[in-house]
Amino acid sequence: MSEQDNLQNADGNKENKALENTAAENVQETVKETLEETVEEQTATHKESKDDNNDDAVISEIDNSNAEDSEDESANDRHNIEEKDYSEMSLDVIVLELEALVKNEKAQAIKKHVEAIKNEFNEKYNALVEEKKQAFLDQGGNEIDFHFTTPLKRSFNEAYKEYRTKIKTHYKSLEKGLKDNLSTRLQIIEDIKALTDLDETMNTKYKQFKELQDQWKAAGSIPRDKYNNAWNSYHFNVERFYDLLHLDRDLRDKDFEHNLEQKTKIIERAEELAKDANTNRAFRELQALHKLWKEELGPVAREHREPIWERFKEATKVINDKRQEYYQHLEELYEKNLAFKNGIIELIEEKTNDAGNTHKAWQTKIKEVEMLREEFFKAGKVPIKVNEATWTKFKVAVREFNHKKNDYYKSLKKDQYDNLDKKLALIKIAEDNKDSEDFVATTQLMKKIQADWKTIGHVPRKDSDKIWKKFRAACNHYFDRIHAKKNEASAEEEKAYTEKEAFLKTVTETKLSGEQKADLATIKEYIAKWKTIGRVPGNKRKIENDFNKALDTLFGALDMNKNEVEMIKFENKLQELSTAKDQRALESEYNFIRQKISDIKGEINQLENNLLFFKHADKKKPLVKSVYDNIKQHTESLKIWNAKLKKIKVMENAKEKAVAEAEAKAATEAQQEAKETE
Repeated sequence: MSEQDNLQNADGNKENKALENTAAENVQETVKETLEETVEEQTATHKESKDDNNDDAVISEIDNSNAEDSEDESANDRHNIEEKDYSEMSLDVIVLELEALVKNEKAQAIKKHVEAIKNEFNEKYNALVEEKKQAFLDQGGNEIDFHFTTPLKRSFNEAYKEYRTKIKTHYKSLEKGLKDNLSTRLQIIEDIKALTDLDETMNTKYKQFKELQDQWKAAGSIPRDKYNNAWNSYHFNVERFYDLLHLDRDLRDKDFEHNLEQKTKIIERAEELAKDANTNRAFRELQALHKLWKEELGPVAREHREPIWERFKEATKVINDKRQEYYQHLEELYEKNLAFKNGIIELIEEKTNDAGNTHKAWQTKIKEVEMLREEFFKAGKVPIKVNEATWTKFKVAVREFNHKKNDYYKSLKKDQYDNLDKKLALIKIAEDNKDSEDFVATTQLMKKIQADWKTIGHVPRKDSDKIWKKFRAACNHYFDRIHAKKNEASAEEEKAYTEKEAFLKTVTETKLSGEQKADLATIKEYIAKWKTIGRVPGNKRKIENDFNKALDTLFGALDMNKNEVEMIKFENKLQELSTAKDQRALESEYNFIRQKISDIKGEINQLENNLLFFKHADKKKPLVKSVYDNIKQHTESLKIWNAKLKKIKVMENAKEKAVAEAEAKAATEAQQEAKETE
């Protein structure tokens, strides 16, 4: 290094030292001035606070929400979880919602949703318990003996317990980290404060200051109750650092310009959000903008601080005003729901005071009140200030209705117990004769007591199912013995079996030509011929299954529509059922098809409900695609089963018509014979 360079460096060091000394001498005076300015600003703010209470409340709400997010950043996901109206859901759907949330979302993000679900579940479950309790008392039960539980309650408790366990575990692991992060942030604040007193060059202090800023950004979450104080202290000391120290103006101004540019972009985005029709979404993003303003960006030049903050507050106010309009609309809706619910309560009170006092009248009123109860639960939310009072008023109205209903039915108890004695006597007759070998006489007796059973009135509800099952079991036992007797092989049935056995061999050895029309005609001829051969002994009915399997093989070789093949096979099955000796066979098939349709519809509904959890997912994803494929498969299957139901209904109607015509013909012939006798 040259001598000239050394001299220049020495002069530079002297100049820097002089600047540092000047800064040190003026620190106290500048601090005093800054504090005085701060007091003046706070005084002015306090003076204007009466006009800005609402705005300050909004800022405070945003700060508190950001404090909550800051404490646990993973809870920030709560803003992305759909808020649903659980009041419109049934108990089983509410439980499914809770289970899905606990399974698929972070426990710390669903607190609000879980509490809403819990309140709605408890309200509806308590109503159900009240209903079951009333039914128990109606049947003569003692209140002290009442106990009710349901798998839904157990499922709810298990899901809620899992949620509580997860949330407890999460916050336990979070607690120590929050305390450590707070200590780190407080130390950073102290280090920034101390920078002004360090015996270093301005550039060195600035470099250390930027390092402290980076440490602050990386310091992690802190307790929400410490959030605002910590950030305010941090920002105060950051601004103080810029204001008190005579930094290199290029560095300072560059920071100020960068922060001003970024804060201006934030303001422009907030002003755009004011035009967003989705007020909740706009407010959530506004919170994120406030967090970015507060946590990511430093100060701007003093002359810009107040104007840009006021502009940001104004954009915030516009968004909040729209949000308040939205909540006002909700309040109006809640008021309408309240009026509707009060109307329902009045209708229940009218039903209670109605003069109708017959069994038929009470049954009608019971159904009407049940429908009113369902409408009450579907009506939606009411203003929170009257929610409890409205619920209490509703419970009282329903309770009064039940009391009056119980008073009426208690007067019918004596008749019901008399009817119970009569039905028990019929059960004894049925059980005494169910193993009789005198089929002719006993059949007439059994038919008579079945007819007598229908003429006897109501019995106590707690005994109704029990005695009916007992009576039906005895009657079925007897008639099953008759059917078994009739199914014993006859010579004619044995002959039919021999013919079918030979014909089955022909069918199984058939080689189709490959011409669809000709081959289909051949198969139909086989079916028609099989029907003409007649019935086989009951213990050899397996041959019918063997024939159907052979048909399946032939149909499988055809290039035919699956549904068409299925209906041809079903028509063949219906023909067999219609000629069966067991008259209940066709009815059993009808009930089976109805249950199958119900099951498939249930599967489709469940799959469609499952899609709600994937409504934002790509339909090409394997899991989502499999759900859509299953729905399509079940829908196609439903078409076939509906077609089968239609076929069997047509056959039943034709059968009923034939019976009616036969009965009419028999009645006409009887009248004719009576005239001829006269």
